[in-house]
Amino acid sequence: MDSALTDPHNGSAEGAGPTNGTTRPPSTPEGIALAYGSLLLMALLPIFFGALRSVRCARGKNASDMPETITSRDAARFPIIASCTLLGLYLFFKIFSQEYINLLLSMYFFVLGILALSHTISPFMNRFFPANFPNRQYQLLFTQGSGENKEEIINYEFDTKDLVCLGLSSIVGVWYLLRKHWIANNLFGLAFSLNGVELLHLNNVSTGCILLGGLFIYDVFWVFGTNVMVTVAKSFEAPIKLVFPQDLLEKGLEADNFAMLGLGDIVIPGIFIALLLRFDISLKKNTHTYFYTSFAAYIFGLGLTIFIMHIFKHAQPALLYLVPACIGFPILVALAKGEVTEMFSYESSAEILPHTPRLTHFPTVSGSPASLADSMQQKLAGPRRRRPQNPSAM
Repeated sequence: MDSALTDPHNGSAEGAGPTNGTTRPPSTPEGIALAYGSLLLMALLPIFFGALRSVRCARGKNASDMPETITSRDAARFPIIASCTLLGLYLFFKIFSQEYINLLLSMYFFVLGILALSHTISPFMNRFFPANFPNRQYQLLFTQGSGENKEEIINYEFDTKDLVCLGLSSIVGVWYLLRKHWIANNLFGLAFSLNGVELLHLNNVSTGCILLGGLFIYDVFWVFGTNVMVTVAKSFEAPIKLVFPQDLLEKGLEADNFAMLGLGDIVIPGIFIALLLRFDISLKKNTHTYFYTSFAAYIFGLGLTIFIMHIFKHAQPALLYLVPACIGFPILVALAKGEVTEMFSYESSAEILPHTPRLTHFPTVSGSPASLADSMQQKLAGPRRRRPQNPSAM
């Protein structure tokens, strides 16, 4: 997980610097302000809209729309898994050719990016289809074994509208694969972030505190304690970060002096903010106090990160500033309103997600989160269909 905010404008190793030994001209104050402001805006969009979509996702009765739920056990293991993954990538880049590794990663994220972007734009695109559009249903099913031992590996349902969205997303995918353009990178990065906030749900506030607290330590250690995270962020040619050029005003769309923000700095606080929105709704007071408080706290924390980075000219672990703000501000509001007990006793999976499957492992490429949830729901429903066939013991 890349979650460092880096600033390359000082000519240091924090960004993609020139390879011919020449010194990059310093960015203008206007270019720096534009880059920082754009990164902040791009970070806020998937959090805000992802949180709103997470509520609709949680209330959906269709099994294919059910999210993955993160429990306290998952949250405690996540920093360890993230650290092992980060260190593994660092060693891979040190041992093997960076060119071939990035080629494999590009193909991997090419497929994931197309699926994520298609899922992101699908609700928006559905408004443009005419009422008489010939929409047909399809199902991609891939199983292993036979008879009672048959196991679903991929079970993906889609329709003609989804194919249209998939085709449009594929254009962006080919653009990214051929050019690695920063706009295509950001489109995929925003799609990954929005899908993460929408489909990954914390089951309660305590789990959120465990997850954010663990990644707070993870972020500080790997950014300040070693050069691992910054090295991986620079070497990893994949849409795991949002970037914006600080020399856009001078070079236009071909600019190459980037500031970057890791997707972990968006998704991790984002799923906590989305949880607080669902908590607001559970209070049934027609107010979104905790959501707006945590959203404002995120703006404050990320703004403080950018300010500190600009002053010290060094990459900053954004979660160092985001975690205290996103946890502390809502808790202070809860203390002032006398709702601390309600906040920490709230169970997202119990109130809105009564049948959400528990996340026992982190999703792989073998299907979307929706298809994984659908598969688990079918397994849960199987015994209930067979129960009437058993003779009564009485």
